[in-house]
Amino acid sequence: MIRSKVALISSAIILGVCLYLYFPFHNNVMIGARTTFMSFPIRNHDGYILLGVIGSVLFIIAMILLVIGLKKYHFRILIVVAVVYAMLPNILITAYQETFASGIAAISYDGNGKCNFESVSTDLLNGECNLVLHNRSNEAVSFELEFIDSYFMEDGVRMESLMNLAGPYSITLEANREKHIYFKELIELSGVPKHIEMGSSSNIHFKLICEEKTRTL
Repeated sequence: MIRSKVALISSAIILGVCLYLYFPFHNNVMIGARTTFMSFPIRNHDGYILLGVIGSVLFIIAMILLVIGLKKYHFRILIVVAVVYAMLPNILITAYQETFASGIAAISYDGNGKCNFESVSTDLLNGECNLVLHNRSNEAVSFELEFIDSYFMEDGVRMESLMNLAGPYSITLEANREKHIYFKELIELSGVPKHIEMGSSSNIHFKLICEEKTRTL
């Protein structure tokens, strides 16, 4: 079944390098990415991301070496390796958060948060946001949450970050608890340039802030 041990070992090493280049922890490395390949952001609003392109090329080289190193079952093993590669970061992150992580490092986010904004009057906006956070540590964690605008908004138009005008938002998550968090605010917009009049967004992003530590999720 094995044709070349050197090719297989080289493939494994390169895959390890690829995993290291864009491991999605402590921050979400995919924020702002418009084009992605596997775990690599290829292009964002500023153009191509060199490190992401290099990582993608290395991943393809690793797959080629994997095929070279095997005598048969090429397609099956390629699929298995690709699936494991895609799932491994989340498995490792969860294991770390449930064992060694503390503070905001132990907080996970499913990425499915949503915000909705409706105009009340010329300078008033009703904002609602929903998200789910999970504290995977054995201790309660307190932090502040700060919303981040979508990177797809053009010309600096503010949307999700408008919620920060009614902040700061202080949150405490009990140990080993998942919590649905709901925000509803009447936002004063006088003096705020370039903002939406109404709209909604999904898969929102935000920062967790605890003293001098921050995470972007």
